[in-house]
Amino acid sequence: MFAQLKNIDRAFQHIKKFSIAFLIVCVLLSGSIVYLCFDQMNKASGRVLILYNGKVLEAFASERKANLNVELKDHIKTFHRYFFTLDPDEKAIAATVGKALYLADNSAKQAYDNLRESGYFNNLIAANISQGIDVDSISLDINREPYGFVCYARQKLIRSTSTVYRRLITRGDIRVLQSQTDNNPHGFLICRWETLLNQDESAKAAAP
Repeated sequence: MFAQLKNIDRAFQHIKKFSIAFLIVCVLLSGSIVYLCFDQMNKASGRVLILYNGKVLEAFASERKANLNVELKDHIKTFHRYFFTLDPDEKAIAATVGKALYLADNSAKQAYDNLRESGYFNNLIAANISQGIDVDSISLDINREPYGFVCYARQKLIRSTSTVYRRLITRGDIRVLQSQTDNNPHGFLICRWETLLNQDESAKAAAP
């Protein structure tokens, strides 16, 4: 009888060990499944489907901080391109400068008003001068907000008889807005913008 009790006790111990091992395996398996599910959900939330030219493309979302330097520089370039790309047409000038003013504070509006009051735009129209700009480089400090910048660019003024190149250097600060809009897709605003240098660099006669 004692032998039977020992056999029963031994069998019970085996069952107990098997049950514990089975429970540990179930817990590990369940934990792995939960982890994989959350990992897939995070990866899926980082993917965005966009429609471009009738095609569905997949884009990947990322932290804004990772692209901050690129976004700030593009905002600065876009503002300068709108503000300084001018054709000899009053409505065209108002339209392009108007786009630039969405990207900056009143300091840009004040600069525009000063140019208008000085007759700068009227001179462009009267002389049929087209003005363009190429941004050479941007020095940017992203260690603290608002982000300070210095923009180095080259203006091109095309007249009927010659083309004049001007050296342009501006500076300002950029602060982050609470939202992004169609008129300001990056959601930044240029503040305390001013021109440090704007002088003739060279002139080239137009081809006959």
